[in-house]
Amino acid sequence: MPSTIVTVTTRDGACPTHVLTPAGAGPWPAAIMYMDAGGIRPGMVGMAERLAATGLLVLLPDLFYRYGPYGPFVPKEVFAGDFRAVLGPLMATTGNDKAAEDTRALLGYLETRGDVAGRRVGAVGFCMGGGMAIAAAAADPDRFAAVASFHGGNLATDAPTSPDRGASRIEAELYIAAAENDRSYPPEMAARFENALTAAGVTFRAETYPAKHGWMMPDFPVYDLDAAERGWRALADLFGRTLPRPN
Repeated sequence: MPSTIVTVTTRDGACPTHVLTPAGAGPWPAAIMYMDAGGIRPGMVGMAERLAATGLLVLLPDLFYRYGPYGPFVPKEVFAGDFRAVLGPLMATTGNDKAAEDTRALLGYLETRGDVAGRRVGAVGFCMGGGMAIAAAAADPDRFAAVASFHGGNLATDAPTSPDRGASRIEAELYIAAAENDRSYPPEMAARFENALTAAGVTFRAETYPAKHGWMMPDFPVYDLDAAERGWRALADLFGRTLPRPN
């Protein structure tokens, strides 16, 4: 799988970004993958590689670049201890609003490449990345065709950067995959978020998987193979229908 790391200049600094392309010659439709709180690590890169293998040019930005060097973390080791103490300082350096700002720089980078098909891209986020992907689609609605959130949390809160606040600006089709018994996305929050999407006329599909928060991540203790494969199929269907495929 062809892969390079480029530096994308944002308003706040230099964001290292993995660029993964399918085999063969482009152009290809593009997608941006928003990481979870575990940051950039082999497991996360492997997921980007899997997405690229479906025929997409994939950007995987390190959204913790404001923090400086870290890790890579081994999630099973981090979760065995005080993971909030380890990951909290990194998470504090970013958020939905900053990720949306970073995304504008990433979209600008895509415009410099001659192997990207179409102007609209896809986005997929995991855990904290779910809200970031949705916020990015609301900030630049004309650039996103589809967005998927897997076990994304805090999608409808009273925070000024809560993703539900941008529902009226979203033009992309959304897929929202929730976990069971997820304290970061309980049923009442899901209802609030879905009501906001419905009121805004957003095309979306929401499903609750019989799995724990983080089930998609292959290096998490809660990884669920069957549920993860179901998620990958749903993502392939979403991007297959919405992203431009050159002849």
